Amino acid sequence: MQTHFHVKKGDEVQVISGNHRGATGKILQVLPKKQQVLIEGVRLIKKSVRKSQDNPNGAIVTREGPIHISNVKIVEAPRPKRTKKEKAKAE
Repeated sequence: MQTHFHVKKGDEVQVISGNHRGATGKILQVLPKKQQVLIEGVRLIKKSVRKSQDNPNGAIVTREGPIHISNVKIVEAPRPKRTKKEKAKAE
């Protein structure tokens, strides 16, 4: 079954509740199974990374943490679609 949410990747959103209330950013990823989103620059967490070719000694990386989808709202309103009459008038 496919789920449908009020936000999608690339939308500009604002956090409306929780510790990060009032923060705004662009959605980087939607996690539908967990009903969470990753927002650019919001809820930054530190994550330790294993040794690899990129990080020979390992590292502590700062990245965005997930926020529940019910705690965000869209900031910029979507543009209304033009009707057939409006398209005919324009031409």
